[in-house]
Amino acid sequence: MRVGSEVYHHLMKNIKKKYGLNATNVGDEGGFAPTVNDGEEALQLLSDAIKSAGHQDIVQIGMDIAASEFYDEKTHKYDLHFKDEKLSKSNPHLNSAELYKVYEGYTKRYPIVSIEDPFDQDDW
Repeated sequence: MRVGSEVYHHLMKNIKKKYGLNATNVGDEGGFAPTVNDGEEALQLLSDAIKSAGHQDIVQIGMDIAASEFYDEKTHKYDLHFKDEKLSKSNPHLNSAELYKVYEGYTKRYPIVSIEDPFDQDDW
């Protein structure tokens, strides 16, 4: 419990420093939702908080991607920038194999042990 609390507070401090006080507001499940550019930026924020809390040797990351939220059923591709129309139009949308490579890269750079809902529910 202590470890989780310490990481959470370090994450809050890092988010406040980088994105401002308003970015530390929490959602209905108690999580932060700063405006980050991509998953890499979010993972780096979390990783920095884990390290600054001094728990890099014992904390690992589990992710719930909820990929159905950014899956386009017409093109069968994933839009990683679906919340920003400009970025969405200027960045390629990924097929399943390409998205898998993104996840694979994350697991090589961060201590990720679990990825829930990495693809659309009908994307086998």
